[in-house]
Amino acid sequence: MILIFLVLIIDQAIKIYLKTHFILGQELHVAGDWFILHFTENNGMAFGMEFAGRYGKLFLTTFRILAVSGIAWYLVDLVRKKASAGFIYSIALILAGAVGNIIDSVFYGVFFTSSECPGYAHFLPHGGGYAGFLHGKVVDMFYFPLIHGAFPDWCPNIPFLDIGPGADFMFFRPIFNFSDAAITVGVVMILLFQRSFFLKK
Repeated sequence: MILIFLVLIIDQAIKIYLKTHFILGQELHVAGDWFILHFTENNGMAFGMEFAGRYGKLFLTTFRILAVSGIAWYLVDLVRKKASAGFIYSIALILAGAVGNIIDSVFYGVFFTSSECPGYAHFLPHGGGYAGFLHGKVVDMFYFPLIHGAFPDWCPNIPFLDIGPGADFMFFRPIFNFSDAAITVGVVMILLFQRSFFLKK
């Protein structure tokens, strides 16, 4: 499907450019302080969330591959049954986004050197990559710190969410990539247009 390949091409082009032209943590302010390209990598899930440990990473990558296989089968079934075009596009976006992040997890550790100082990452290094197969890190870059402030005194204290009286507040804090955005758009489309997507003929 053209949409899936388009998302994958854009996603991987951005990630590979950043890996080979940015050092980990380097920033480029695209539009002032509210739209920043901030090169970071994570071992876990979407929007920089983590799934700790070497075996946790292996489990997560394996789970992703199995989940994507199920989504791909479901998408083929939807096309065969001539489901709503909007619903098919939504599932295609979710599938493309998931595959985009799987590519990082499966291959980047093998194909690239580390992005940490003193230099940029190199593609297909002679000495091998920074990690083994299935243990690559997912590249993130889009950062939108639109609102910055502090929580009010009456705010409840929730330590695991870093929420509490006087605690630092920022919206939007997570750093994400094009694949994450594709998944989010696909899910939002399903939530907004579910009536028309699932309307019986």
